Amino acid sequence: MLYLLDANTLITAHNTYYAVDRVPEFWDWLVHHGTSGRVKMPIEIYEEVKGGTGDAEKDKLFDRVQTKAFKNAIVLAEDVDIPTVQAVLAKGYAPDLNDAEVELIGQDPFLIAYALVEPDKRCVVTGEVSRPSQKRANRRVPDVCASVGARSCNIITLIRQLDFTTDWQA
Repeated sequence: MLYLLDANTLITAHNTYYAVDRVPEFWDWLVHHGTSGRVKMPIEIYEEVKGGTGDAEKDKLFDRVQTKAFKNAIVLAEDVDIPTVQAVLAKGYAPDLNDAEVELIGQDPFLIAYALVEPDKRCVVTGEVSRPSQKRANRRVPDVCASVGARSCNIITLIRQLDFTTDWQA
């Protein structure tokens, strides 16, 4: 299984339970699985994470993801299929989105489109929680994935599937 990371998985991990400077093993583990091809992040999603905020604590994450080792290991070396992105927008959100709605959605359709390349072998990892009652541009990633036939899970599932522990290198 190839796990495709949403930007919020890294941001939430750093801001809550796996801060870059407190649990570096987690970030090394991600690089390891990125290098082995089990965990990747599409370039469109990576671009959401790599910018700085001006907040020294939050920028520790941005400093980490901008390292050559992290980027080379994590960024998915594929180009997105634009018709698939358009299909995700139309079927997963709404066929008649206006420009403001498309902007609100952001890069999520790209992430989901990459998962649809091999829907039985790829899974979107997101921090978003399903909220099926949401409509149009407010739809959550797990709900859109379900609508278009892509798999999704949360970071805890990823950690369990790939067996993260702080002594994973032992």
